[in-house]
Amino acid sequence: MAHPSFELITALKETANRLRNGAFYAWGNHGGCNCGNLVQVVTDLSKEEILQYAHTGIGEWTELAEEYCGVTNAPISLLLKKLQDIGLTPTDIHHLEYLDDKTVLQNLPNGFRWLKRNVREDVIVYFETYANILEEAFLATIEIPEEAFLIREKLKMELV
Repeated sequence: MAHPSFELITALKETANRLRNGAFYAWGNHGGCNCGNLVQVVTDLSKEEILQYAHTGIGEWTELAEEYCGVTNAPISLLLKKLQDIGLTPTDIHHLEYLDDKTVLQNLPNGFRWLKRNVREDVIVYFETYANILEEAFLATIEIPEEAFLIREKLKMELV
């Protein structure tokens, strides 16, 4: 599972929101598929620019992610680096494209079910569920100093 980060959680939610509001979606288009829409949010590139960069590599996002090398400066490598910088691994990119991470699927509203990679509504619910899982993990890492609770209690007592 991806490393939970504020940037990744925000990007997944924004991508789901854009798709819900009618953003271009075509699973067979590098710039408008599941990962293509996420890359649009992360980079502010258009679907046409992403498509152009993606064609510098060979294959789908899942294959491009597996062949990614952080040392090269090829344009597709730069896009994949952006996804990795916000917490995704090549395996995560594969799961995003195929909507098949079992942890996400087990946490879907109304329980486990298989989703279709080329159905907008399935992409939306997968991205939102994934964001929620990562958000819970992220919040669990935040430590609130005990002093914050003491200050809160002191303020309550002063107001009474």
